[in-house]
Amino acid sequence: MTRSSQTCRGRVTWRRNYSFYRDEVKSLRAVVNPDISKIRNIGIMAHIDAGKTTTTERMLYFSGYTRALGDVDDGDTVTDYMAQERERGITIQSAAVTFDWKDHRINLIDTPGHVDFTLEVERALRVLDGAVAVFDASAGVEAQTMTVWRQAEKHKIPCVCFLNKMDKPAASLRYSIDSIKTKLKANPILLQIPIGSGKSFTGLVDLITRQKMTWQGSSLTYDGPAFETSGLQPSDDPDVLQAVSEARATLIEQVADLDDDFAELLLGEYSENFDAVPAGKLQEALRKVTLARKGVPVLCGSSLKNKGVQPLLDAITAYLPAPNERNHDLVRWYKDDLCALAFKVVHDKQRGPLVFVRIYSGSMKAQSAVYNINRNGTERMSRLLLPFADQHIEIPSLSAGNIALTVGLKQTVTGDTIVSSKASAAAAVRRAQNEAESKSSSQRESSSLALAGVEVPEPVFFCSIEPPTLAKQADLEHALNCLQREDPSLKVRTDLDSGQTILCGMGELHIEIIHDRIKREFNIETHLGPLQVAYRETILQSAAATDTLDRTLGDKRHVVTVELAVHALMESSTSCDVTFEEEVKTQLSAGVREAVENGVESAYLQGPVLGFPVEGVKTVIQHVSLEPGTSAAMVSACVSRCMLKALKLAGGQVLEPVMALEVTVGEEYLSPVLADLAQRRGTVCDIQINFSMICMIISDTLDRTLGDKRHVVTVELAVHALMESSTSCDVTFEEEVKTQLSAGVREAVENGVESAYLQGNRNGCLKAFMPESFITSISSWYSIAVYKSGDGTVE
Repeated sequence: MTRSSQTCRGRVTWRRNYSFYRDEVKSLRAVVNPDISKIRNIGIMAHIDAGKTTTTERMLYFSGYTRALGDVDDGDTVTDYMAQERERGITIQSAAVTFDWKDHRINLIDTPGHVDFTLEVERALRVLDGAVAVFDASAGVEAQTMTVWRQAEKHKIPCVCFLNKMDKPAASLRYSIDSIKTKLKANPILLQIPIGSGKSFTGLVDLITRQKMTWQGSSLTYDGPAFETSGLQPSDDPDVLQAVSEARATLIEQVADLDDDFAELLLGEYSENFDAVPAGKLQEALRKVTLARKGVPVLCGSSLKNKGVQPLLDAITAYLPAPNERNHDLVRWYKDDLCALAFKVVHDKQRGPLVFVRIYSGSMKAQSAVYNINRNGTERMSRLLLPFADQHIEIPSLSAGNIALTVGLKQTVTGDTIVSSKASAAAAVRRAQNEAESKSSSQRESSSLALAGVEVPEPVFFCSIEPPTLAKQADLEHALNCLQREDPSLKVRTDLDSGQTILCGMGELHIEIIHDRIKREFNIETHLGPLQVAYRETILQSAAATDTLDRTLGDKRHVVTVELAVHALMESSTSCDVTFEEEVKTQLSAGVREAVENGVESAYLQGPVLGFPVEGVKTVIQHVSLEPGTSAAMVSACVSRCMLKALKLAGGQVLEPVMALEVTVGEEYLSPVLADLAQRRGTVCDIQINFSMICMIISDTLDRTLGDKRHVVTVELAVHALMESSTSCDVTFEEEVKTQLSAGVREAVENGVESAYLQGNRNGCLKAFMPESFITSISSWYSIAVYKSGDGTVE
């Protein structure tokens, strides 16, 4: 082949390149250490793919702490450092970073958006003072947005909203604002309006200062650290001037309705022209409204295109609270002594367990001993680190209001309260008791001045897990113990019947990630059984039972007689309760009452139908009699046995989790998706049309949603509902098939189906059962073929 006839073929791989590398990057050792009033502890929370990690990446870059912009699709962001996160392009673990912005120190936690990792959001919000809720401006409020918003409301955290992705063609400021009002029941206060929309989105107008901010150039060549700021001019676009005038008037009216002092200022000094109110006065009133959680400031931008992030950082420092502006009742008793809460544990191969702590009072120093109130023990902290995702800087000490990473606390777990010493804890208790005097509620608080821990949700999926060989069993147990300490939402138990190890998690993805981490981090190839749904049980009516236990152990005779009644609570109740009749309560000692309660709680853990936990039941203890010398364990055993008898008499019923699904599809795919949902017996509650996309709100049982990865689906546990009561199974043949098969072949097919019914799709550790009436129809379409040999016998 001649040179002239040769051709060169190649494949060009395009990769985002936002900017040249910086010559200088700020060091974490140089981060400002200001007064507590200039510290902000914030979290980034949102639905999946709203842009949380991208926004965090831009904050770090614009504040000068990263050399170049990372990208989620390229797997090179700071906060998504796990291999699983970079492979999947999602956030799995919350990551803490520290940086400064305009003389303020910001401790930021980037949280996951997937419902499977909702505990990461829960424990982050437990220790934060403020939050930034990120929204996809083309979708508004989505399913997981509502979940994280409820978590922020529970912890009474002031929020700022950021409408991201304003550069998308379907982005709608009005739709997003309306969805915040209707779905979150919040009071959004718009602070900015966009200049342009979709691809023509070039900047913002600040309604408080009337300043126009514009970013020039493409994000492929321009990384957006600088932008042009100018006042609005009469020569500007008339439509923009009109929109700004109306939006600012609405802003002033909203703030005046929510803050009486600001309303008095308007009616007094600026009654002739409300628009003349100074920006500083308006900003001060807006801060008060935000801290009181009467309204939420709303900003907009496009993090991927590097627009609007700097004003968002300004809003964080201006409107979200400092640590000393948050009310923590128990902390005041410690005064200047150390009081901190451990909210996260991670394992490092070199350093061992690393414990994240939020310091509420006092200061924390390296090489010091601390007292764990929950564990009632003293531990020595060898090193103190400043977190920056997976890179940590060692520091000698850290003051109140900050988030630190400690090395050496081997017994501390999530939710533990750490103080300087046992003496300081006792001193705090004395201060509380002296001030409390005779108030019963305060007396209860002062008996143990431990901070409220982290609320861990109950798992909804479980499966068996087995090591490759028995020699690896001990290694697997060690791995599971480490992962459980890191992730309290992961539960591990042993099935009493089969002895199998059962892994309980928050979802399919959660268990999949755990399985992958065991393989990568602990080098164990484990086998997972089929994924199962965590059912619950309840009762439909009231019943009473009596039981007597008479046992002789050694030379002691134990005799207990128990009478009790169980009642079904309200349909929406998910709790269980136990009460004593007044006469019984006065007769029993505190130790016996505790033994009775333990027996009832033990019975609640294993229902009478399939052994799942019981909910929605109230137990009334009517009579307890025991002979002297009877042990508390025998009392508990008798109560548990009596409870099981009463629950069976009350008509035990299995409850299955019903999920609230939000499915977003294009209009052209609506029919096949509806058909698929109909096959899974889902109920369509609402259909919302947003531009070219259709969003369906659906309720369906959890077991019918397993493994469905074909649509954009977000799932949230709504309620446990009664399972259909039929337990029969049947098998039928289509008429054409029935006539073709001989009696012997039909009998063989029926035997095969019956055999499958007996085994079910359950692990060996579970009792086989049919959750509803199940009819198998045999058809040629189901790939059932009968092969005959030459002599006519069935093969």
